[in-house]
Amino acid sequence: MRTFYSVMWWLALPLVLARLWLRGRKEPGYRAHWGERLGCYGRAAAATASAAGSTANLGAAGADSRRTGAAMPTIWLHAVSVGETRAAEPLVDALLAAYPQHRIVLTHMTPTGRATGATLFARHGARLVQSYLPYDTATMVRRFLRHFAPQICILMETEVWPNLIAECGRGGVPVVLANARLSQRSLRKAGRFGRLLLDAARGITLVAAQTEADAARVATLGAPRVEVTGSIKFDVVVPAAALATGAALRGHIGGRPVLLCASTREGEEALILDAFQQAREALPADVLLLLVPRHPQRFDEVEKLVAERGLPVERRSKLALDGAALPVHVAVLLGDSMGEMFAYYAACDCAFVGGSLLPLGGQNLIEPAALGKPVLIGPHTFNFAVVTEDALAAGGALRVADAAELMAGTARLLGDAAARADMGRRALAFANQHRGATARTLALLRTLLPSG
Repeated sequence: MRTFYSVMWWLALPLVLARLWLRGRKEPGYRAHWGERLGCYGRAAAATASAAGSTANLGAAGADSRRTGAAMPTIWLHAVSVGETRAAEPLVDALLAAYPQHRIVLTHMTPTGRATGATLFARHGARLVQSYLPYDTATMVRRFLRHFAPQICILMETEVWPNLIAECGRGGVPVVLANARLSQRSLRKAGRFGRLLLDAARGITLVAAQTEADAARVATLGAPRVEVTGSIKFDVVVPAAALATGAALRGHIGGRPVLLCASTREGEEALILDAFQQAREALPADVLLLLVPRHPQRFDEVEKLVAERGLPVERRSKLALDGAALPVHVAVLLGDSMGEMFAYYAACDCAFVGGSLLPLGGQNLIEPAALGKPVLIGPHTFNFAVVTEDALAAGGALRVADAAELMAGTARLLGDAAARADMGRRALAFANQHRGATARTLALLRTLLPSG
């Protein structure tokens, strides 16, 4: 099965690269660093391989000799895109503190994930190196392993790559699936791949699952060791700079009530904008809708949706927060900046978490909860089912059936300061109660990477 999978990868590669080039029309980042996606690292790669040895086998002895030519022993952590990169922040910080002689190679699949990592981890300097994950062929993965010589591979959340896992096993590099989650829907999809994914799951050394339900579902795939650690996302530390930006943004907005609709997906913005227009009489007259699409390539598209409805709109990227206040006639503020989600949450009165009005599985509601904000969530939250149900049970979140109910719930919260404050306190208590997953995960990693 894996041989067939590899052949299909090579046959599809021209189409994959063509799609990458086409996506680069909207996101130029897709046209950069192509060599990394193919496992090619130029002269630096050749020098590293030469200094370290020429064998493709990355067993313990080979890895040790190879590291004599490298500046630091390497921990490899893969975070596919923005959400996983932000979720990895507590673990990255903990690993660099626990292993002061090591560096981290942080890989991504998307330019937005890479840009987020560059912003989040700039403070670590040369101890954190970024790269794209090579495509999942044995040849490309081997070149990556020869170049970086990692002591361990940590995959965030739901990433399972058959050739990557097989090549790590061949070279004696343990593979950990950290902060793992697997919905029932994803499990059904995995079943379609049969032996290919079952063999890959059996090659994972350790799975650190978010919940008991996630652990049970991963175990059915044959992973040999599955532990429950909780969600690392609860351990995120809100950066002081983000709070300062949020305060400046709030000062720029003034005393107007703010509904934040965060991480919205295609199809949701139109529903939200229509419901916002229809509910204007029920909402405070000066309410501001702060709309932040999840994918940056859609910023222009969403601005057009707002303009088509005749709603005055301003873009965050055009605001000078030390300048004049946002005009009161502006009804919609489009959050078109990267790396400012905490600032947006800090600036709002209540937050709706997108990806949940349509059957897309929802997004992470932990960040607004950690800032003590009342959270509204749609009916489709299967990607974060347990976290969402726990937040609802704690009274820190409110589920809405559709966009109209979202606006009705917003009107109630904005009209009742005491209820809004109480819900925010419950959200914060819920977030604080679930901290500790990073420490539990790090304790498990020490059994595989003991030389901290």
